[in-house]
Order: sequence, then structure tokens, then C-alpha cells
Amino acid sequence: MEKWSLMTITVLLALTVRWAVSLGSYSGAGKPPMYGDYEAQRHWQEVTYNLPIRQWYFNTSDNNLLYWGLDYPPLTAYHSFVCAYIAKLINPDWIALHTSRGYESQPHKLFMRTTVFVADLLVYIPAVIVYCFSLKETSTKKKASICALCILLYPGLILIDHGHFQYPLSLGLALWGMLYLSYDWDLLGSAAFCLALNYKQMELYHSLPFFCYLLGKCFKKGLKGKGLVLLTKIAGTVVVSFAVCWLPFCTDMEQIMQVLRRLFPIDRGFVIITNYPFFSFQDKVANIWCSLSVVIKIKNIISPQTQLKLSFAVTFLSLLPTCIKLTVQPSLRGFKFALVSCALSFFLFSFQVHEKSILLVSIPVCLIINEIPFMATWFLLVSTFSMLPLLLKDGLLLAYAVTTLAFLLVCATSFSIFEKTSAEDLQLKPFSLSLKGYVSWFKSFPKIVRCLFLLSITLMGVLSLMSAAVHPPQRLPDLFPLSVSVISCLHFLLFLVYFNVVILWDSKNSRSQRKIS
Repeated sequence: MEKWSLMTITVLLALTVRWAVSLGSYSGAGKPPMYGDYEAQRHWQEVTYNLPIRQWYFNTSDNNLLYWGLDYPPLTAYHSFVCAYIAKLINPDWIALHTSRGYESQPHKLFMRTTVFVADLLVYIPAVIVYCFSLKETSTKKKASICALCILLYPGLILIDHGHFQYPLSLGLALWGMLYLSYDWDLLGSAAFCLALNYKQMELYHSLPFFCYLLGKCFKKGLKGKGLVLLTKIAGTVVVSFAVCWLPFCTDMEQIMQVLRRLFPIDRGFVIITNYPFFSFQDKVANIWCSLSVVIKIKNIISPQTQLKLSFAVTFLSLLPTCIKLTVQPSLRGFKFALVSCALSFFLFSFQVHEKSILLVSIPVCLIINEIPFMATWFLLVSTFSMLPLLLKDGLLLAYAVTTLAFLLVCATSFSIFEKTSAEDLQLKPFSLSLKGYVSWFKSFPKIVRCLFLLSITLMGVLSLMSAAVHPPQRLPDLFPLSVSVISCLHFLLFLVYFNVVILWDSKNSRSQRKIS
């Protein structure tokens, strides 16, 4: 009973922080003609309620795709329709066709914010709570609540969902999928992830770990016996899940192709980012292509088709070692680390990237915060910092500063992160043993890591203050956003190396995968 009381307090505290952030500004507030993501979500409600399904993804006189046209899978559209149905009952003006464009009012803001709260309460927060209670390391009364508090106070997700404006449904559904797999409910896990993928196509970041883990599990059971039966059941579950989500669009092939074109606009090619055009990303994103574009204008060297091939090749090669290891030695621990590594590879090297996509890496990192609290806390701070230009644009500087400092304080006190910097604490002991006799400075590793962490925090703090308070030189208007992107990208590259080292040298996987077989 006491455990649940502590968890109730944790949830109430997390909701209070979300409520406080939601009182501030949101994406594109009072900024016509396009406004921002808040208006995009409202516009999708307008479109899905007033137009027949066959017109949702097509450009018509009533649905101008250049004005926040639907570009997410069917489940997002269905969710928008449900929200629109409720909005219509409260105030029809909120979703009136054409005339509601750019609608802004306090009652409508309250309604939209409430829909995010409901999504959090129904999907994401319960998944976090169940996950924390399921961990063996959190079997004591307080540890589950502490772990849940740290995850629920992650500032990046709070600022984007309740500040910028976004729904946490795809991440919540993916988390439920991972939970079901941890209980060996493979069919439910597959169905939950299919729902996540049909809510946002960016869940492809997590698709390979799900695929490789389940495939490896089938291999271990034997593809001539139980493994084949399991593989058939999983394949059937995936087909049925997709068929249910896409059924209204299966009236003809043109409907399906149009939805796919909206989801994957590869022909869009480059977008212009002030003076730094490269690949398909928006604003200043902390991935390798945006960072390289500062010094190398690859756009002027290779064609768009070659860019796509280059991006695919680099992404595939960076994913390959982790995916092979997970398929050969499937384990839940390896699966969680693979979610982090693969998502980070996609973020750093893929063709179409948005700065908010770092959340697809951050949520899996939250899942291992109890195992490597120091590195997980560090990564989550950097991921929030990497979105600073977007947060400043939305007027969320104060919320960013307060939530980030609160998160650092809670993690530092709850996990004593500065005392957990040894090679063993960072899951690097097998790697350090393999280097014995070659690297003499490994004994000083904890001190070096702590110094690097403090240097990183100081650098991020200074650059945050300068971005908010100092005007850049006229000839370098993007100095601070680009600095944030490049510094964050360098951090992420080092984290990618770190996570891959942990995965490839992990001896625990080979022990835990025997239980699966």
C-alpha cells in the first residue's frame, strides 16, 4: 500500500510539472500564416471531421496539403477525428471548415492541452509505472517510485508534449510493446508496436530491435518447431494489426499510394535551412548531415538520389553490429540497449530528420536509467539541450531552465550518479578487461568521466544563456543554433560509440538469452 502511495505522489508531481509547463506558450502561437504544430493538430481535427476519409490525404479545394496536410499514418488521423468529435460538442467554431484556420482562444487552448493530458494519463504514464514496478532492481518500496519520477520528469518530453504541443501516444504504445515482450506476451507486444508505427512512422527508429529480438527468439526456439509456430503467429498479428488500421484506405490502390507518399515524401529532397541546405531536415538538427553542412556543402557535390543512397548506407552500417548481436543473442537487456543504439543511428544518419526525433532515442534511454544512471542522465540532458533552438522559438526558455535543473537534481540525488562512474557502473568492465595492458589510464576513468560531464554541463549552460541573451553577429545569424547542433551532435556520436561498446562486449546477454531458449 505504501508503495502505491509513493507512486501516487510521484504521478501527481509529474502531472503538476506538466500542468505548469502547459500554462505557457505553444508552437506558433500568434504567428500567422502557418502558426505551428498546435495549429497543425487543430487543423487535422478540422479536416478529419468535415471531410470524408477518402479526401484526408488528397489535395483538394477543401484540403490544401500545403497548409499542414496530414502526413502521419491513419491512427493519428483517427485520433484527430475523436478529438474533433468532442471539440464539436463543446464549440463547433473550433473545427469549422476553412473559417477555423488559425483559431486561438483560452478555452480552445485548455481543450487542446487537456487532450494531451488525457493521452499521457491513459497511455504513457501507466506504461512507465508498470515498467518501473516490473524491474527486478526496483523491488524495494521506494526504488520503483524514484525510477518512475526520474522518467516522468524527463524535461525533453514534457517540453515538447505540454509546451511545444505534441501527443505522447506513439512513444507510449511502443513502451507498452516493450513491456508485453518482457512478460513473453509476444503477440500483444507485436500488436502494440504496430499501433505505435501506425500512429507515427518515425517509430521505424525502433522497428529493427523489435524485429531482430522476436526473430532471434524464434531462432532459439527452433524454426522447425515452436519457433516456426511463434513466427507464424507474430506475422499474422502484424498483418491483422496493419489491416485493421488501414482498412478504410484499402478501397483502391491510389488511396494507399497517396497515404504512403504523404508519409514518406522522399521526392521532396532538400529543404532550405537559412544558409545551410542539406538533406531533409528542419531548423538546426543535431545530426551528422546538418553538422557537416557547416563546412562541406555536399548538396553541391552529389545528387539527391546519391544523398539518399549515402544516408541509407551509413545508417545501415551503423545499425548492423547491434542488430546481428540481438538476433544471435536475444535478451531483454540487449533489446533495450538496441532500442537506444538503433534509434540514435537513425537520428544521426537518416535522410529525413526533425529535432524532436531525438525523443525516439531518449525514451529508450529512460528505460535503462536504473542500469546506467550517470550516462543516461547525461544523455537525457544533452537531448533536451539539442532542442534548445526550437524551445526558444516557442518561448519556453523558463520552462526549459527549470525542468532541466529539476531533472538533474532529482537524478543526482536519487541515483547518486557521481558515485557511479566506474567502468563496472558504466557497464564497461568487459571492454576494459579486453584492453588490459593496452590502456594504462583506465584506472583514472571515473575521474575523467566526471570531469567531462562537468565540462559538458558547463558548456551547455553557457551556450543556453548566450542563445537567450546575446545577439549573434549580423554576418552569422545562425551562430548559436548551429553551435547547439554541432555540440549536441558530437555528444551523440560519442554516446553512439559508448552504447555500441556496451552492447557488443556485454556478457550478460549470453547468459540471459539461455532463459529464452
